[in-house]
Amino acid sequence: MLEWLNNESIIAVGTSVLGVVAALATFLYDRWVPRRKLIGYRVQMDTPIGDGVSSNPRLGDFDVPNMARASLVLLRIENDGARSIDQGDYTASELHGLTAEFTGRTVQAVAVTQPSGIDHLNSHFRRENGFNHHDNKVTIPPVPLEPGDHFKLLVLLSGGQVEGEVKVIGGIREGRVHQNSSPTPDEKQRLFSLPARVVSGALILAVLGLAGIILTRDGNPIECERGELTVIGSTAFEPVVRTLAKQYENKCEDADISVEARGSEAGVTELAQLARQSKDDARSVIAFSDGPLGESLNLEGEKVAVSVFTVVVHRDIDLGPHGLSLQEVRDIYAGRYQRWGQVVPGVEKIADLPIVLVSRGDESGTRQVFQERVLKAWEGAPSTSLDCEVPEEAGDIVTRCELPGTRAVLDKVEEQPGAIGYSELSLAEERGDALRRVPLDGDRPDDEQIELGGSRYPYKDIEYAYTYGAPRPGSLAASFLAYLEEPTSQKVIRDEGHLPCLRTPEQCQ
Repeated sequence: MLEWLNNESIIAVGTSVLGVVAALATFLYDRWVPRRKLIGYRVQMDTPIGDGVSSNPRLGDFDVPNMARASLVLLRIENDGARSIDQGDYTASELHGLTAEFTGRTVQAVAVTQPSGIDHLNSHFRRENGFNHHDNKVTIPPVPLEPGDHFKLLVLLSGGQVEGEVKVIGGIREGRVHQNSSPTPDEKQRLFSLPARVVSGALILAVLGLAGIILTRDGNPIECERGELTVIGSTAFEPVVRTLAKQYENKCEDADISVEARGSEAGVTELAQLARQSKDDARSVIAFSDGPLGESLNLEGEKVAVSVFTVVVHRDIDLGPHGLSLQEVRDIYAGRYQRWGQVVPGVEKIADLPIVLVSRGDESGTRQVFQERVLKAWEGAPSTSLDCEVPEEAGDIVTRCELPGTRAVLDKVEEQPGAIGYSELSLAEERGDALRRVPLDGDRPDDEQIELGGSRYPYKDIEYAYTYGAPRPGSLAASFLAYLEEPTSQKVIRDEGHLPCLRTPEQCQ
């Protein structure tokens, strides 16, 4: 116990120090190293005028005949990030950069002010630059703003309710437009955001609490179980499983976990067959599957992550930013094209280059997801080769081969001119520029965009962990599945290019 206490005391104190440092780093990162460019806006005044209300001395700039239900709004727009915003950072397709919208009211006139020292902003507020107003909107030019720069719009409105909805709409590359607030009209935004303060404070408390628990508890940080466990199935999820199995064994000396990835369908089928032969043996096996394959075999499935896949081609085949349409991919795998010049006309370099289909076997979950999500059918072209080499007299027959694993597919696509195949995304990304990852209908295989919900990319599916019945409490299978939910395990899943269901439940519906 004393030896453990000495070791754990060092860990506890070290963890506490790291927690405090991490909290301070969060403050500094939040202010000085923001991940996005930010334009903030806030309403500093929204007041009625006319109709018995005392006149405002700033009305001299306006010439408005109809003052019924008139109101004045002072809208402040500011760069409240730490990165400069240039004119080219605005993403609006129109001439203007932003649009201020006043719901239920009509804009009658607008004036612009800005603090001294940045008078050059005046030159941007011209009609030819997109500065205009109509109906309930004011269009704002793409004004360059350094960190801390701001300008104000004094807007005269008629109709509608005072203190109605006011919003600024627009897009910023590598950033966003957001509404903010402050206790007084001209007070600068706080040095550190409220989320940064809350997160940092919670982090300090959590780390100190964790250190106290470590100092007062006995035993391992996870519930270790002893015995043997075999993990089979998906080759796409294999890197995750191997890493986590090794980590579990390092933490729990009496656990022996072997990983045998031979494909999703092969793994699920093997588990179902084992259950018919020996129920006890089947309870020490977990089968991972790309997509739901085990329900029809009376297996218990648990959603673990979303796996993202990609179509890949040889590096010499440049398909541009749009990539291939889904129909083009379907026609290629149906054998309707024999040469790349038929798919991408006008590119002399690949005009006569034969198409080589590098596929997986029927047992592959990656292939089954490809057929279900992308092709909406079976691969139509027959297998014609064992090694994907193009015969000298190919004629109108498309060369197609089936390989046993994802890495074998990537190796063949990388070395074979004209080759096209499919793979789990993170394994393909490891190859860098040695091959090309293909957008589908213009949507790139990007796990971050998919996680944010801003992508319609189709080639993805849920990763399942199948067991024979619910794992028994206290079993190694139950403990290992619980270990997948640990924060460190969730990070491994994310680092390997998958989206953990615990962190992105909406993606696992």
